[in-house]
Amino acid sequence: MQGTKEKMKDMGSTTKEKLREFSAKTEEKAEKATARNKEEKDMVKENAKAKEAQAKAQLHQEKADHRADSAAGHRGSTRVPLTHHRPAAGNVNYPASGDLPAGEKYF
Repeated sequence: MQGTKEKMKDMGSTTKEKLREFSAKTEEKAEKATARNKEEKDMVKENAKAKEAQAKAQLHQEKADHRADSAAGHRGSTRVPLTHHRPAAGNVNYPASGDLPAGEKYF
């Protein structure tokens, strides 16, 4: 179950990262169109690369946070073991052997 939650969170983070990269590329195109000379266009391109790298770094940080949250969830588990407990002999009135006919069962 924890693995599935982690994967879903990772998919959401990946989607956010792709959106950030797309917006950086869109901004780059708009700024390049308004740039007046080659130096300004180069500066715009470098800014776009920096924004994409920052988006990638945020993705890796979010994934690391998901792993940490998942690991913390495993340590503090409140899982109840599934075992069968029989009631104490003094609390239940079991029939003495031989009280039931041979073909019948107690339970």
